[in-house]
Amino acid sequence: RQVPIRIGVNFGSLPPVDGIGKTRGISRHTDGVNLLPKAGEAKGEEYSVVDHMVATGLWEIGILENLDFDLIKISLKAFDIDTTIESYRRMAKLVPYPLHLGITESGTAKSGSIRSAIGLGTLLYNGIGDTIRVSLSDDPREEVFTGFEILKSLELRKAGPVLVACPSCGRADVDVVKLANEVDELLKATKSSIKVAVMGCEVNGPGEAKDADVGIAAGAGRAIIFRKGQKARIVPEAEMLAALMEEVANAEADLETATVSP
Repeated sequence: RQVPIRIGVNFGSLPPVDGIGKTRGISRHTDGVNLLPKAGEAKGEEYSVVDHMVATGLWEIGILENLDFDLIKISLKAFDIDTTIESYRRMAKLVPYPLHLGITESGTAKSGSIRSAIGLGTLLYNGIGDTIRVSLSDDPREEVFTGFEILKSLELRKAGPVLVACPSCGRADVDVVKLANEVDELLKATKSSIKVAVMGCEVNGPGEAKDADVGIAAGAGRAIIFRKGQKARIVPEAEMLAALMEEVANAEADLETATVSP
């Protein structure tokens, strides 16, 4: 059977130092792994956690290769971002096999999503990695959502809308936080990969809104709606959310028409 096997090297279950390949008579309570310097801490040729993770992975790869099996995928996960990134970078130079990326035990939805985005995003941006797993102490759907957003942010996956929204500042003429969250919620029903901009002032607003498929630049008591860089209409503040979503629906319809046209 042509069934791939993933070799999973995890910092929390590394073999003891000087114990790679040994399975008997070794205590996990005195393995010495936690005493090894992490990425960037090793001095000169000092043996580090990164060295140990890569060596462990290569040993396990060797077992399968000796059996003439090469349907292999590899992961080298740690909580420490530097250690994870450097381990994957080294392994990518040593073997031809696909890499499964992850930051292990990254934390709760908020902190873990940020940690995962930094670690996985750095690797993916540099062309390293074939599949990903976001590990959060939360509903698994949050893991999928975070992973999907990481891929969308790097434009490695183009499915579903992208929302551009400005922060709240002294120039904002509307409650842009409330408006952006309302738009974000409504966009969950949108499947097409359109870019929507929600801007709260007339300073940076028009520029960002023009760059999106659909955009809104809100001013005092009114809002300008843009479509593909062109001013579509000006609406009263009370109607801006409905008007924006109407233009989103129109943009989706145009995309569908363009897709089915010969």
